Amino acid sequence: MQIIEDMKALNLSMAGEFILMAATLMRIKSKMLIPRPEFDEEGEPIDPRRELIQQLLEYQRFKAVTTELSMKWHEQSNQHERSFVQEAEGVDTAGVYLRKVNLFDLAQYFKKAMDRIPVISAYELHQEPIRLDDKKHFIMISFDGDGTLSFKRLLSNCQNKLEIIVTFLAILDLIRLFKILVYQNELFDDFEIHRLEKN
Repeated sequence: MQIIEDMKALNLSMAGEFILMAATLMRIKSKMLIPRPEFDEEGEPIDPRRELIQQLLEYQRFKAVTTELSMKWHEQSNQHERSFVQEAEGVDTAGVYLRKVNLFDLAQYFKKAMDRIPVISAYELHQEPIRLDDKKHFIMISFDGDGTLSFKRLLSNCQNKLEIIVTFLAILDLIRLFKILVYQNELFDDFEIHRLEKN
């Protein structure tokens, strides 16, 4: 039943994206027909297609991330299910209800985080890339004394959408390596990352 509801949500999201894209194309067409172009702060004419290109770049990046997540998540479930359960038993959850977070939960959380960050700039696309190994190391040294780390705190350190994407992949890879687990205390509450090993 939950899978059906998740698919409905995904279909609604895709429909919303299609409507937004169609509206953007119509707005671009109308702007192209206006004889007087708009100018940016530097006095250069603004190409109305630039906004659409930005949206397509962001969609392409997020699509690649979710595809990678889905592949790795299925690989983890099929090949390491027993080991995953054994590792999970080592997490101290006494007195606290913890709900295991699934791929759809993670995707929704990171999508909301990306929506709060401005669009990807030309400078951001050409800056020095963020290394996945560096982000994984940063996550592993960010836990408190109890071996927990909140998603909100982790994402507050991200400066742009590219860093959020790398953080997303780092979280998934650490789950695959059985170094962390992700839980949620209550429905709609912040996610918690639990460390399964010290380093």
